[in-house]
Amino acid sequence: MITVALFILALIMMSGFFSGSETALTATSRARLRSLELKGDRKATTVIQLTEDRERLIGAILLGNNLVNILATSLASSLFEELVPGQGVIIATAVMTVLVLVFAEVMPKTAAIARADAIAMLVAPIMKQIVRVLAPIVAVVQAIVRVTLHRVFGIDVTSMDSAFTATDELKGAIELHHEEGAMEKEARDIIRGALELEDITVEEIMLHRKSIEMLDVNAPPLEIVEAVLESKHTRIPLFDEDPDNVVGIIHAKDMLRALWKEGNDADKVDFREIAMQPYFVPETTTLQEQLDAFKKNQMQFALVVDEYGSLRGLVTLEDILEEIVGEIEDEYDAPVQGVEKQLDGSVIVQGDVTIRDLNRIMDWRLPDEEAVTIAGLVIHEGRCIPDERQMFSFHGFRFEILSKRRNQVTQLKVVPLKESA
Repeated sequence: MITVALFILALIMMSGFFSGSETALTATSRARLRSLELKGDRKATTVIQLTEDRERLIGAILLGNNLVNILATSLASSLFEELVPGQGVIIATAVMTVLVLVFAEVMPKTAAIARADAIAMLVAPIMKQIVRVLAPIVAVVQAIVRVTLHRVFGIDVTSMDSAFTATDELKGAIELHHEEGAMEKEARDIIRGALELEDITVEEIMLHRKSIEMLDVNAPPLEIVEAVLESKHTRIPLFDEDPDNVVGIIHAKDMLRALWKEGNDADKVDFREIAMQPYFVPETTTLQEQLDAFKKNQMQFALVVDEYGSLRGLVTLEDILEEIVGEIEDEYDAPVQGVEKQLDGSVIVQGDVTIRDLNRIMDWRLPDEEAVTIAGLVIHEGRCIPDERQMFSFHGFRFEILSKRRNQVTQLKVVPLKESA
């Protein structure tokens, strides 16, 4: 009888081993283990190999755990039936429920969660052998499960893809660490910006054509020189009669070299000859594609056109880098353009401020799938061209139109609803 009791306790300990192993091996961080593997840790390599086939691993753990639990319960029922005839099953059920719950489930799983990586590497060599021994039985069980799911419920587990990409998982981890205080906002913005380059097109960050400084190549040479010298930009597009007909990009340094060569006589400078060839890109180009193109072509300036070839705007290498690291201010930039925080918690925003910039500055989460600018978001959600002093409430904010020019919303007041309340 004592031998049976000791054997039952041993089975409960084995059950705790399986439960703790399951929690540790599934909760461990593959990223941290990969880092340890690169440093030569063989146990980390074993854990990674085990978790590569999670279905087989979990199948072996569940099979082993159920075997020892059922065996322990059966022996306990026989033991208590001998001690208390007629009530042994009831007593055995109550005692085994407490023992299994506390010592085979809660306690080992709690310890495994607290020290997931360490326990995973500790149990990995043993679990590797157990998985190998139980592999044939697990394979049969998996086959039965898959056939049943497919035939009865119409679920084909072999063709199921993960609902989240690696990028989505990284974004979620970054947001989680930021919310828990383990990552600063600036670091989160930089990492997210780098991960989102594939999701953003140049149309969303380009300088609109109405804001581009352009010069007519047929203008008097001295007028072109004065305009270039007065501009805060080093590269200026040149057009021939029609602004859509861009014939070149004049660089301030190239112009100064040509002037020096001609004895500062602007009339002798051929601006068409010294201008660089314009570089055009479709408005649907992603920032990652454009960044790669800039590096490949050794360029920093591109003109954005639509499907009809009409000029839409321009994008620079600095614009793309700012999507990653935030605003790069030089001597000509204002600290924050178009966003003014008010003492009452509201924000005065220019209509052409992009939603992404506003989210970055204010740490908000306004959606930017359907509109690029904050004015565009209000028009899209309101389904109309709003009037001055008209108000809208959506996405947890109140938007008040402060001013407009013709059909263009030029200034808004944005108030988080919890602040306005």
